[in-house]
Amino acid sequence: MAKLKLGALEDDKPFKITHELPASVHRDLVAYAEILAQESGQPIGEPAKLIAPMLARFMAADRSFRKARRARQRPSGDEG
Repeated sequence: MAKLKLGALEDDKPFKITHELPASVHRDLVAYAEILAQESGQPIGEPAKLIAPMLARFMAADRSFRKARRARQRPSGDEG
């Protein structure tokens, strides 16, 4: 079976956000949830639960984003 990029879902306090998805993206999300449930042996329940870990993985894999974020977090000089 294929190795999916998304692993087990962590239990974390959620932040509510509402967003509309194109129908094709929703169909793919449902299919991904079905395959992940089959691969992991754990029911997914609501495919929307996959959106946050997918976004987190996408941002973690984006080298340019990580570099820009580190640059923003650096102190802007010695003050004191």
